[in-house]
Amino acid sequence: MTDLETRTLRRVSRRLIPFLILCYFVAYLDRVNVGFASLTMNRDLGISATAYGLGAGLFFLTYFLFEVPSNLFLERFGARRWIARIMLSWGLISGGMAFIGGETSFYVMRLLLGAAEAGFFPGIIFYLTLWFPAAYRARIVSAFMVAIPLSSLIGAPISGALLELDGLLGLKGWQWLYLIEAAPAVILSIVTFFYLTDRPADAHWLNPDERAWLERRMAEEEAKRGGAAGHQPLTREIFNLRVIAIAFIYFGAVALLYAFSFFLPQIIKAFGLTNLQTGFVTLIPYAVGTIGMLWWGRRSDARRERRFHLVAALACASLGTIGAALVGDPVLKMVLFSGAAFGIFAALPIVWTLPTEALSGAAAAGAIAVVNSIGNLSGFVAPYVVGAIKDRTGDFTGGLLTISAAGLVGIALVLWLGQPGRQAAAHPAG
Repeated sequence: MTDLETRTLRRVSRRLIPFLILCYFVAYLDRVNVGFASLTMNRDLGISATAYGLGAGLFFLTYFLFEVPSNLFLERFGARRWIARIMLSWGLISGGMAFIGGETSFYVMRLLLGAAEAGFFPGIIFYLTLWFPAAYRARIVSAFMVAIPLSSLIGAPISGALLELDGLLGLKGWQWLYLIEAAPAVILSIVTFFYLTDRPADAHWLNPDERAWLERRMAEEEAKRGGAAGHQPLTREIFNLRVIAIAFIYFGAVALLYAFSFFLPQIIKAFGLTNLQTGFVTLIPYAVGTIGMLWWGRRSDARRERRFHLVAALACASLGTIGAALVGDPVLKMVLFSGAAFGIFAALPIVWTLPTEALSGAAAAGAIAVVNSIGNLSGFVAPYVVGAIKDRTGDFTGGLLTISAAGLVGIALVLWLGQPGRQAAAHPAG
């Protein structure tokens, strides 16, 4: 690594990564704060576990429908404008969650929130491919995606505390939670419009030699990917076997993530804790997950190896969830949930190194969106399945065991994808 390369990437990282982490922190908190709101909202509005699971998951249906078009619009119009638009939309709708009055309005607002946020995450993943060479992707995506566990690590005790505002100015605690946690997204939408830079060629905050090196390096990588992929129709590049397999690997990881995120506060509160205590105990697995995400992504980059790292992480996630579902002791259950969190969050950034190994430009943007949209359909399936089984059995055991199977299927797909000949099969000549 030359001094110029080190200096350039350090400057780009310092400029972009902290701000993008902040944006995704806010986005993810607004997506899953329904988990903490449910501690009192479900009772106040008469929402059953099945209805709650359905409403939590409906977000992902509209998210799925609008994901690919949104990411293609981002590639066309630029990250600065499109991401600012997304953040303003989801901030306003997330705040509007404070005024739902029952199951129907809960469903409607979750559908609108999914449509508003569609394209944000895959848009950022694609945006990072414009600024960082492939050799740095896992650690960079890990650094960005650390916002997921951080949003719960920091947000859990804050959300628990906001529930204690119950009755202030005539509003329920869960209403204050939605209103206060939505405000940063609206503010950041304005900042994003003026702060982000669409492409390295526009990065006047880089020195001329740094900008020239980065443009040249990214152009060389794009040329190599274009040559490897050939000249196939865009839809054929996006919807090939490799992309679909990666999408279902991501489906398994995300199913575990959202079963975890939407129901962990309820599981922990059942230990006999207050809302505030629940907030602080909930942060423990997310602290472990933060460590796993950063360390495992950096380890994968250092060894230039993806599939073993992904299999190991998914195994840890699935087995930890199975163990936590089967044991009754609260301390042991939290140890196992922490192990599951390590695996879940360690797996996520490594999955995102796979779609861009052989694609660039609009094909990469589309493939990333396909992986994210199909993968996030599990965000609809997992909460509904866990909630429905909870209503029928009285506990979360059956639901968690069922969702764990999705992680095991993901392991099988990673192993299948890594077999000789699968890469060629995924990119047929034509």
